[in-house]
Amino acid sequence: MGWTPAGEGHEVALVKGRVTARATSGRSAGRMLKTLPIALRDHPEVERLRLLAEWLDRHSSACLTQVDTWMVSSLPVPTALLARVWPDEAWQAALRDLVIVSDDPDASGFLRDVTDTGDLRIITLDGATARVCPRTVTLPHPVLLPRLEELRELAAELGVAQKVEQIHRATWHKPADLPERATEVGGFTGGEFPSRYALAGLAASLDYRISDGCVTCRVRDGGRTARAAVWIGAPYRDGATRTGPLSWQDEDGRVLPLREVGPVAWSEGMRMAAALHAARADQEGTDEEGSDHE
Repeated sequence: MGWTPAGEGHEVALVKGRVTARATSGRSAGRMLKTLPIALRDHPEVERLRLLAEWLDRHSSACLTQVDTWMVSSLPVPTALLARVWPDEAWQAALRDLVIVSDDPDASGFLRDVTDTGDLRIITLDGATARVCPRTVTLPHPVLLPRLEELRELAAELGVAQKVEQIHRATWHKPADLPERATEVGGFTGGEFPSRYALAGLAASLDYRISDGCVTCRVRDGGRTARAAVWIGAPYRDGATRTGPLSWQDEDGRVLPLREVGPVAWSEGMRMAAALHAARADQEGTDEEGSDHE
């Protein structure tokens, strides 16, 4: 973004998301100032740039949220859409280096570039650069990636740093020997917090919703939606509260037997329950068990 005159002897611009000034005359002409001069703090151009910076932050967050939704849901994304949004730096930052998969086995790898005609430049699992043009791609949830450890090793070699957590996202794999009628997971129960308000505040900071006395997350898994829920107590409850069991419901509100919970819904529900319980564990100075569980 270019520099704009603001007041006598100064001009301002957004530099790395912050309103910055530089002198236009004298010995320091052209040099960026460490702090914004007091005389410029209420200048209209400075206020305009502040508002622009706030909008750019919101836009960046919205892009990350949308791409995260595509990834968690493993939704097919048209390559024409990727080509349309790619020139936007916020969209690029959210999409770059995510693992993409298509019907063509050769059109899978880390996304590096998108042309205006919809061609995708990727780095394949073999470490080679390829240019492909499938009609749609998915950004798979990591629990669905069969060669996840290979992808992590290649990412380390390439210096990949994903803005949207994908290959290094904590995952849990559903055990194969679950009891036939079981509907709850109790491994993360008993996490104590000073109040329900504190626990609800933690959940909100992690972008989870509060509904009907539970912390919840909705996940589209295999064409259907499931809602994972951890009980935290009735609203306006006084005193300390503890996390309850984890369960899942379908779109009609029916409690799902654990055997019917899909792999992504299982992993994301366990991730939510673990995050809540880990905050309690950190407060007490104890260690919490890790992820990538069977």
